Amino acid sequence: MTERALSVGRVAELAGVTVRTLHHYDEIGLLRPGGRSRAGHRRYDDTDLDRLQQILFYRELGFPLEEIAPLLDDPGIDPVAELRRRHRLLTDRIERLQRMAAAVEHAMEAKKMGIQLTPEEKFEVFGESYSEEYETEAEQRWGDTAAWEESQRRTGSYTKEDWARIKAETDALNQRIAAALADGVAADSPQGMALAEEHRQQICGSFYECGYELHACLGEMYVSDERFTATYDAVAPGLARYLRDAIVANAARNAARHTA
Repeated sequence: MTERALSVGRVAELAGVTVRTLHHYDEIGLLRPGGRSRAGHRRYDDTDLDRLQQILFYRELGFPLEEIAPLLDDPGIDPVAELRRRHRLLTDRIERLQRMAAAVEHAMEAKKMGIQLTPEEKFEVFGESYSEEYETEAEQRWGDTAAWEESQRRTGSYTKEDWARIKAETDALNQRIAAALADGVAADSPQGMALAEEHRQQICGSFYECGYELHACLGEMYVSDERFTATYDAVAPGLARYLRDAIVANAARNAARHTA
């Protein structure tokens, strides 16, 4: 063994797994340490760490342990081709997570605004990743607010077509905000604040009266709640923070007008 060999505790710390997990991998022959200390303790070298990294990759993708060893031990697997396959698997998973994140926002907004659709219509309007669990969470979070009560009253008669139109308007606005971000328009510029004001007015027009202070709170939620962040950043990287900054600037401008 070389001085660079690592103990099982150190490897567990580096990889973010438990010592018990590494012991189990050794027991089933998935990851046997390259050596032992004079006292018989496990010692892992660079080759072992490379194999552990591959194991954890497949575990993250949901592969059962019994399927991982054949993948790693097959001499007929081309390393370059395997890297390409991993990249494809990761890309597919990222796309699925982005769709799920978008569904989270749509479903939470739907419940918050008192959507009155059948389960079939909800899947049709908001996508295949729609879940009633998101509705329950939204009701627990906002059910006792005045905005919730107002949205229930205003949207009780909305049809599937109404919700589809609102979603289309929201998507179009998000694209224009993303375009401003891509063009380097400052969030606190007149154009950036105008887009933020349009965002606020869209909420007022379709759901409930959204004052500037409440709008600023929503903006903060877009960056503090990873699901909202993922949804906006799926449209354009950094969009959630950009929109938040524009909303905050717009609210500050309005406050300054009223104190001047």
